Amino acid sequence: MFSRSVFEMDWEAEAARIEARIREIVGLELRRKGVVVGISGGIDSSLVAALSARALGPDRVLGLFMPETDSDDLSLKLGQSLAAAFGVPTQLVPIGPALSAMGCYRERDEAIRSLFPEYGPGWRSKIVLPKIEDHARLNVFSLVVAAPDGTERRARLPLAAYLTIVAATNMKQRTRKLTEYFWAEKLNYAVAGTPNRLEYDQGFFVKGGDGAADFKPIAHLYKSQVYAMARALGVPEGICRREPTTDTYSLPQGQDEFYFALPYEQMDLCLYGHNHGIAAADVAKAAGLTVAQVERGYVDIVAKRRTTRFLHLPPVLVEPVSEIH
Repeated sequence: MFSRSVFEMDWEAEAARIEARIREIVGLELRRKGVVVGISGGIDSSLVAALSARALGPDRVLGLFMPETDSDDLSLKLGQSLAAAFGVPTQLVPIGPALSAMGCYRERDEAIRSLFPEYGPGWRSKIVLPKIEDHARLNVFSLVVAAPDGTERRARLPLAAYLTIVAATNMKQRTRKLTEYFWAEKLNYAVAGTPNRLEYDQGFFVKGGDGAADFKPIAHLYKSQVYAMARALGVPEGICRREPTTDTYSLPQGQDEFYFALPYEQMDLCLYGHNHGIAAADVAKAAGLTVAQVERGYVDIVAKRRTTRFLHLPPVLVEPVSEIH
């Protein structure tokens, strides 16, 4: 019978396999001295930092903390606990001033004010998708704003406002990646990417931002496996208990609100089921969903692969350069 047991493995053995590949990739293939990891306080970057420290020794790993105006203070605290647990040296590089100078917050706020003219200092916001329980679910975003008194309002986002908010917000990931590559080049290190299989498969990353890296050591692991391996390797419990969050918008926002159709525990099962040709009815039993919900999840998986395919592509050439390719 199909169940969550499909995600089980010998975590120490798999960690050792990944660590061996990190040593090969960094030292032999990329010919770099160490690894830079942007540590967000989330489970994925924490596991990548832990694996890198175990593979190369903590003195050959640099963890970067890159908070900005909308970052949750807890993210930095959790990231610091991870660095302390594995002995990873760190640098704190706030990126809020750079984002302000580039117009990130101004462009976003102007787009929000096109729907809520009163939006200003003290207000918070996020964008959300409908839940999969909505039988008429379409991947159409709504904007949620909260006034200083906590009152929330919601409105469907027109295309122009949506594109502006997303473009401004993606500047955060691209600025972080610029910072990572500065430190990598300064130290002759490689940049480690942090997507798990769910994010990599479904295009949950920013091109030129968190999608850019020299290697991606956990892109084959489902999110459930990332949590399990992190616990096995001793990642601090506060990180292991933290629900996945974008930590990108000023209002708290789960990844299932912003991008995925379901919480990761159920989305992992749907993705695994879709990848292995498992009937929706069997996945529904394991995930605690209805068959209709799993079927809508399967449709959403295919749609996201199609619409985000360009994120995985290298720059398109008019004609191949045969000497390189």
